[in-house]
Amino acid sequence: MSAAWSETFGNASSIHQEGQRAKQLLEDSRRAVAAAAGAKPEEIVFTSGGTEANNLAIFGLKPRHVITTAIEHPAVLNVCQQLPNVTVVRVSGSGVVDPADIRAALRPETDLISVMAVNNELGTIQPVDELLQFGVTVHSDCVQALGKTALPNAHLRSFSAHKIYGPKGIGALYARKGAPLHKITFGGRHERDRRPGTESVPMAAGFAEACRLPKSDVGTLRDRLELSILDRVPDAHVNGAGAPRVSNTTNIRFDGIEGEAMVIALDLAGFAVSSGAACSSGAVEPSHVLTAIGLSKEQARSSIRFSLGASNTEEQVDALVEAVVRSAARLRKLSPQYA
Repeated sequence: MSAAWSETFGNASSIHQEGQRAKQLLEDSRRAVAAAAGAKPEEIVFTSGGTEANNLAIFGLKPRHVITTAIEHPAVLNVCQQLPNVTVVRVSGSGVVDPADIRAALRPETDLISVMAVNNELGTIQPVDELLQFGVTVHSDCVQALGKTALPNAHLRSFSAHKIYGPKGIGALYARKGAPLHKITFGGRHERDRRPGTESVPMAAGFAEACRLPKSDVGTLRDRLELSILDRVPDAHVNGAGAPRVSNTTNIRFDGIEGEAMVIALDLAGFAVSSGAACSSGAVEPSHVLTAIGLSKEQARSSIRFSLGASNTEEQVDALVEAVVRSAARLRKLSPQYA
């Protein structure tokens, strides 16, 4: 990225040499992202992130009726709220949608199903490929899936670079050749006339480099964390435990403890965790994902999401467990809700 900022700074749409060098780097980056997404380069549209990719997929299809689920990211749910004809389908207590419920919601005018590949709070993997049997265009928010699990074969798939150690502020939409995608912003004819605006070549280069990084499975660390906490902290529960999940995410409920208090306590101990989606920090309402799987508001507020990454070690996990044990004991002594 540094080289792209300082040496390949031309406009990729210009025909002079500086522009063409930038164009070559942009297209090299597109090929790397396409390879990671299991796509052809011409099917990749660079965006500012997963949110814009979701907006382009949903609004760009101009759907008459959309079916989605109650546990989607706000970048899908809030987009769907802008449409006049949307059906939101429930999920199971383990955080997985039943394709039969999607089938039951179908109408003659249904022309889009939007179901995420992996839930961002629970890590649960959704049966997206089973939805292709309905003969309707399928969009899948794959922001949490890229580099962590097999990608679904949806017609439209959204990605974000920063979830795989790339830069924040760039993502991509995979639009299968022939998908009826219309642009939703207007200007120049960039990105094959699907997304106007001068492309950020350095950001695309960073996204591509992140796609080239070796991928790691941290499932053993996730299991070590969960089993240790469940063994040592009374009244702790793993939300979504009964479903297939990606290896880097776990969501654990601590009865009688306010999640925000646990987040602060662990932050002071040197660990960054969350009580919901990062983009919802400061929200007064409990997680819509956790209430959608049947948790009460109090239970949802008592839940913490832990995310593990390639640089984490067993020693760090063990230290985190110790911090959780200490924090839970101290907070429960102060909690009027826990007896």
